[in-house]
Order: sequence, then structure tokens, then C-alpha cells
Amino acid sequence: MKYLYLLCLVLAGSASAQTITFNGCHNLFENQNFTFNKTGVDTFNKNIYMTTPINDQQPCGGLGNCEFKIQWNNALTRWEFLGDEGNGTFTTPYLIYYNSTGNNSLSIPPGNAIGTWIENTTVTNGDCNGNLTAANSTMMGDVQGVTLGIQEISKSKIQIFPNPVSDFIQVSGINDAQVMQIYNIDGRLIKSEVFDSKVDVSKLTPGMYILKIIMRNLQSHEFKFVKK
Repeated sequence: MKYLYLLCLVLAGSASAQTITFNGCHNLFENQNFTFNKTGVDTFNKNIYMTTPINDQQPCGGLGNCEFKIQWNNALTRWEFLGDEGNGTFTTPYLIYYNSTGNNSLSIPPGNAIGTWIENTTVTNGDCNGNLTAANSTMMGDVQGVTLGIQEISKSKIQIFPNPVSDFIQVSGINDAQVMQIYNIDGRLIKSEVFDSKVDVSKLTPGMYILKIIMRNLQSHEFKFVKK
């Protein structure tokens, strides 16, 4: 019984892990996913994320081995994407990207469609082919989503109903979507899965959310809805 109880605690803890998945700058990092795990919170209540594995276990062509960190730089009031100098300590890390135009009031960093993640060409020599965008990279998970942007993309004939909703949202007028995401009003990603025209929202707490639908051509559509 004690063993079963401990196992339940471990499983419960792993379910609440906060991660960021990144893929970009293929010339230096190759075309592969990097998983950032939240490792703590700084004195300014900003989350700190670090890739795992961290001990030279994820090779990439341009830098030899890739070990990354995303953290807040309060002195410069910006989020930074850092590369380790090679020892896994981040004592004198390389600044690869920085974003100073996102919503800096939140504890999570902006995604690649929020503000501008600027390439630090002094370090990369321009090999990342410019700033991070939704067209040249993916940055998903515990990040500020496009819900924080004011502008919404034209939704053409796409409709969602009912709204407000209790259990399931129906999506009509779409046939080439690939991903469905739900964000809360603060921009935190709540749910991400393969698109289905019937979206289960029964486990969401009451409040306002954003349903984001990502098409196969990477165009996206956003819809506000209220969970009853």
C-alpha cells in the first residue's frame, strides 16, 4: 500500500511539469526538438527553463552539443535564450536570442509569435537566418501564446459553437487543420492536440479562453469562447 501511494505521488508530480518545446535555427541546431523544463523561479517571479538532457547528450552540428536556457534578464528587462559555454553550468553563456517586446508582466516567456525574438548575430554569425518567427521555428508549451496579441486573423467561414460551452465545442467550415490549442486569458497554453472538429472542454474551469486552430500551411485562426 505504501508503494502504491508513493507511485501515485510521483505520477501526480510528473503531470504538472511545465515544459517548452523548441525547434529552430537548423543551421546551428539541426532539425530537432529541444525540451526545456522549468527548473525554478527567479527573485522577480519569472520562470527559469533549461533543456534536458544537460550533459552533452543532445548533439547539434553548429555548436557541437546544445544545452539551452530561457530566463529573464531584469537588468535589461527582456527574456533571453542562452546557450551554455560547454560545461553545463551556464557560467558565461552565449546570448543567442533576446525578446524585449513581449508581455513582460507574466512569469512565462513569450512564444515565437509574441514580440520579436532577435537573433544575436555576434554569436551566431547570422547562421540562424534572422529573428525567430512562426515560419522558421516552433516554440510551444509554457509560453505566452498569440492570444496576447490584439490582432486576430480573419476566420473566413470557420465557426465554433456553442459559445458559451459546457462540454464540447464543435468546429465547422474547416478541412485542412492539423493542430488545436487552447490558451487561457493570460496566454498560458492549456491544451494542445491533433485537430478534431469536436473539442472536449469539459475539464476546463469556468472562464474565458482562446481556441487556436493551426492549419497545414501554418496559418492560424483564433476564437474566444467562454467555459460555463
